[in-house]
Amino acid sequence: MLMTWVCMRHLLSRLTTALFLTSLAVSPSVYAIGERLALHEVADGIYAIVGDLDNRTPENLGNNATFGVIVTKEGVVVVDPGGTYSGAQRLAERIRTISKQPVVAVINTGGQDHRWLGNGYFAERGASIIAAEAAVRDQQARASNQLSILSTLVGNTGLAGTEPKYADVVFEQEHKLQVGGVDMEIYHHGQAHTPGDSFVWLPQSRVMFAGDIVYTERMLRIGAESASKSWVQSFEALASYGPTTLVPGHGRPTTLAVARADTLEYLLFLRQAVRSFMTDDGDISDIGRIDQSQFKRLVNFEQLAGRNAQRVFEELEWE
Repeated sequence: MLMTWVCMRHLLSRLTTALFLTSLAVSPSVYAIGERLALHEVADGIYAIVGDLDNRTPENLGNNATFGVIVTKEGVVVVDPGGTYSGAQRLAERIRTISKQPVVAVINTGGQDHRWLGNGYFAERGASIIAAEAAVRDQQARASNQLSILSTLVGNTGLAGTEPKYADVVFEQEHKLQVGGVDMEIYHHGQAHTPGDSFVWLPQSRVMFAGDIVYTERMLRIGAESASKSWVQSFEALASYGPTTLVPGHGRPTTLAVARADTLEYLLFLRQAVRSFMTDDGDISDIGRIDQSQFKRLVNFEQLAGRNAQRVFEELEWE
């Protein structure tokens, strides 16, 4: 049988992943669900710290995401501080294995808990906090709910010391800074997984920290605070920079091709599938009939596929 173009693209994307990870000398055993804060150097002085793909737990302290570390001669810049005060402390311990420099700045790439609720730990130690205005508004709106949910998921002990700490450097659409000779550019192009999602571009190394605009290896979540249409636009804005290495908000460092396969292609597929379902007078109660099995390879598929379709249905009703 002839392989379809879709299957070929999928095969090529997975092959690209394998080749890329081999180039980083990452063995198959270095990362799995449940392994916490695996360290990957993606360029000279630039690292990804990869947390669990699954949910927040007392063991991971809310650090079920991928974080960034940029080491310069004038200090360390952290991309996302972890989901709790203790989670930030654990990230800091991991960072100290690669640099004794102080953390001088923390970038929040969005409003999800693990993108900002660890701010307080680093701020107490002198770090400046940077975030988009839309991210700060989202953080303020959802802080109480996020803390309540975290108290259940990580427990009161894991949540101890966690208090909302908002950015002291706020920007509308873009912010550029240089630390120790390293140029960093932060861009907010619109609502994606959360209203204030931003990406961080390092032009000298061509490394991109994508935050929650990109999920790889696990299925993205489209929630009430998400917008799938502008998420596509944010992804396309990110992709226009042509990063050599892309660090997703969830998953290991990868390539743009893999990010497209696991995030953009899923968003485009789901929006078209739900639109066709609605054109055929499908009711939201039957949304589970949409076949999303081509993305079954992604962790959390069973938990999220149906909910994502419901949310896109609700979005399209208003578009």
